[in-house]
Amino acid sequence: MRYTPKRLWQLYQTPTGGKMMRYTAVSVISTAVSFTVLSIVFGALRLWSEVPDVFVANVVAGLCSYNLNRRWVWGRTGRSHLVKEVIPFWAMSLTGMAWSLLAAAEAHHLAIAHHLHHLVRTVLVLGANVGAWGSLWVIKFLVFNRVFGGKAKRAVPELVNLG
Repeated sequence: MRYTPKRLWQLYQTPTGGKMMRYTAVSVISTAVSFTVLSIVFGALRLWSEVPDVFVANVVAGLCSYNLNRRWVWGRTGRSHLVKEVIPFWAMSLTGMAWSLLAAAEAHHLAIAHHLHHLVRTVLVLGANVGAWGSLWVIKFLVFNRVFGGKAKRAVPELVNLG
């Protein structure tokens, strides 16, 4: 099925479709933040090694992601609820960070074993970070939608049949 601008607009107009698209936009923004921070602290400044730099980049991106998701995707305002919002978000985020740190550690070992140039190591670490987070993206949306958004009025299978 082709997603034309008209179909995407129709999808956006549904409760779950709108959340999915805003969540996707937040993911793109968070990825850009993580990429930028990681490129600076690992690529340019060479502050530490792959693993601590990936951790710092993901914490900064996680803070942005939490605020954007909470306000823009799930429409929450006011003080965050520790048990219902903060802990579930950071539990999932820390799971993603652990997965990302494992990927960064593997990139580090691969770079050492093959004597890779720093630029190649940087690209490898950036790719490992994005790959790790990308593999958890759908799971995170489903969990966060349950935690923050409650039940949507329409199910996802209905969204596919827009034409």
